[in-house]
Amino acid sequence: MNRDFTAEKLNEKWLADVTELKYGNNEKMYLSAILDLKDNSIVSFAIGRRNNKRLVFDTFDLAVARYPDARPIFHSDRGFQYSSKEFKVRLDKAGMTQSMSRVGRCLDNGPMEAFWGTLKSEMYYLNEYHDYESLAKAIEQYIHFYNYERRQKRLSKLAPMSYRRQLLENIA
Repeated sequence: MNRDFTAEKLNEKWLADVTELKYGNNEKMYLSAILDLKDNSIVSFAIGRRNNKRLVFDTFDLAVARYPDARPIFHSDRGFQYSSKEFKVRLDKAGMTQSMSRVGRCLDNGPMEAFWGTLKSEMYYLNEYHDYESLAKAIEQYIHFYNYERRQKRLSKLAPMSYRRQLLENIA
């Protein structure tokens, strides 16, 4: 992708990553998400207690189920999940092209990293989460808010799903 974070149409370029969040007595939760570069929406996400292939595969499978005709360039870092043979098989089966960041270059996945920063500053850092369930619920609520209510200047001051709807209406 070479840091070309522009997209001409929906489902043209997807970014993916996993972030770690802590709750309770320093326990860990992992959030995997896929972001569409055209409308900045979170296409799918999954939450788990382990940063493993299943977490990433579940996120990917949800995205494919939601947009079965999508054939985006799929960009991620070089995490073991994304560089696995099993994931490559999933990408090939879905007809997607894989793109990966250079080693140690988080800016190669800049918009995804920016989303993590937004989620953490607007939701996570403002509260204490004592258990897995309360953090999971807060994440689900925040991503819904982000997709459906949080306006973004670069999207003509619309929320991602409103912008997506407008783009789809203009195509029809």
